[in-house]
This record gives sequence, C-alpha cells and structure tokens, in this order.
Amino acid sequence: MAILVTGGAGYIGSHTVAALLERGEEVVVLDNLQTGHRDALLGGKLYEGDLRDKELLAKLFSENSIDAVIHFAANSLVGESMQKPVKYYDNNVFGTLCLLEAMDAANVRRIVFSSTAATYGEPERVPIMEGDRTQPTNVYGETKLMMERMMSWFDQVLGIKYVALRYFNAAGAHDSGKIGEDHRPESHLIPLVLQTALKQRESIAVFGDDYPTEDGTCIRDYIHVSDLADAHLRAVDYLRKGESSNFFNLGIGEGFSVKEVIETAKKVTGLDIPVVMQPRRAGDPAVLVASSQKAREVLGWNPSREKLEDIIQSAWSWHQSHPQGYGEE
Repeated sequence: MAILVTGGAGYIGSHTVAALLERGEEVVVLDNLQTGHRDALLGGKLYEGDLRDKELLAKLFSENSIDAVIHFAANSLVGESMQKPVKYYDNNVFGTLCLLEAMDAANVRRIVFSSTAATYGEPERVPIMEGDRTQPTNVYGETKLMMERMMSWFDQVLGIKYVALRYFNAAGAHDSGKIGEDHRPESHLIPLVLQTALKQRESIAVFGDDYPTEDGTCIRDYIHVSDLADAHLRAVDYLRKGESSNFFNLGIGEGFSVKEVIETAKKVTGLDIPVVMQPRRAGDPAVLVASSQKAREVLGWNPSREKLEDIIQSAWSWHQSHPQGYGEE
C-alpha cells in the first residue's frame, strides 16, 4: 500500500516524502512543479500534473494501491492571496474538492491535511489553543479553513477520516543536506536573512519595530521542517489505527522576535546582516505562538529541535551548499 503525497516536491512535502521513504513506505507524489522542485524528491513515483485534473487523479488512483493521502498541494502566499483571490479559491478549495472526490471514488478513506495557523487570524490568546476562534484575516487562511470544513463534511457524510495539522513557521533543512527551503520568490524570514548573509540581498527588511513586544518586532513560533514531517507520519499512523478525525496545532510553544532571529543568524554565520526598517505590514499579528500540547499527548509528537540556533544552523548548512537553491532557472 502506498501513501499519496500531493505537493510532495515542495519544501515541507519533500521532507515528508524523505521521512516516509526512510521508514520504508511506498510513496506516490503528485506535483505540478510550479513551486516545487523535481530535485527535492529523494525517491517515490512522481506524477507531474495538477490536482484539478480529474482524469489524472483517476489514473493515479487506479494505477496505485493508495492507503492514505498527505495533502500539501496549495498556493500559500498571504500577500498574493489578497491580490488574486480567484487563484486561491480555485487551486486550494476546488483542488481539494477534486482530490476528495477522487478519494471517494477509489474508496480511500484517510487524509492528513497541511493546514495553517492563518486559520485563527488575530489570536484571542497566546499560546493559541485548537479550540480558539477561527477568523482568518486573509484569503489564504480562509481557503485553508474552508478546506478543513469540507473535510469535516466529507467525514460526516462519506466517512473519509482526516487530520488537519495547523502549523506555524516551518524552518531548517534535512540532516542529509540534500534538501532544504527554496521558494521563488522567497517570502520566509530565515532564508531571507541567510540570503542576506550570503550577500545575495543587500539587506533584510524588518516590518515594524513598534509592536507591543519586548524589542518591538513581531514574535513567531519556529518549528524544524523535519519535526513537521514527523508529525505527518504520526498523523497517518493515528488514522491507520481507526481513530476519529481531529486537528492539531504544531509549534514549539515558544516565540522568537524578528530581531532575535537576525541576531541568532549573525551568531550562526559569523557574518554581518544589514537591516533596513520598514513600516508595519497590514495584517501582521504581534505574537503568534502555538500550544502543541494536544499533538504531544494524542500523537506522541515531540519536536527534536527546539533551539532557534539549531534550526538556523541546519538552514545555513543547506544555503551554504546550495547558494542557488536547486539550481533551476
């Protein structure tokens, strides 16, 4: 029996594929390679194509004995989602509908879903708990919440069991040094900081230093990408045991400010990282930190790398050995 990983050539997807292969799972990947990279796949059977291609989905499910699905495929840029809402509803929501329809037709009844902390919007409290209000402040977060709600109804009506993993800021790279973070364009803080250290950027922009935090900059919960991958495997095992549908936050439970990230990166790299202050960006909450107690208790998940310095060190190793990412034009 195989596990289908949609978006498996992406950042978190490729690390999850690697973790599945390491434990001997048969892996099938569906990716249109718009934002993913063929070189990020360390194995598995790749179908290059779009989630909304119903004929391709039917072919994939007929040619492989799929036991469960791990669903990463989605557009995920907050800013872009506020400029191109049609793109996000079409790819994220309609794409997921096509996937669930194909799963139902093939009698596949387990799916682990890559959700996001953006489903919460402005937090009611910190750390954020799974039962807190979900009121997204952007189209991206709204589409992910709609995908969660869709899965809930597919469970109630069709018996498709799901786990939604709402995670915070993924960072770091694989221990092998073979795969890491290569977004184009890059929008995540840690790779942007490291690109600045490599002099691929003149400076790193800090958006706002007047937040109600100790140093005035936003605080975020950073989680190593391999710990995220481990959580997806544990969620598959949870569903294989016949457990009920569920959702979990994934984070360290500790936040680091933008300035702390930059200072830690300076320490790790030993290089200067010029900073340019910019005005606040609309919709950036001051503090986003997860409570992952539920995942720890129910899934037995315990992140192995909780120190910011260790996370940045693994990312730095990747960026040093892959200064041009996967080297694709």
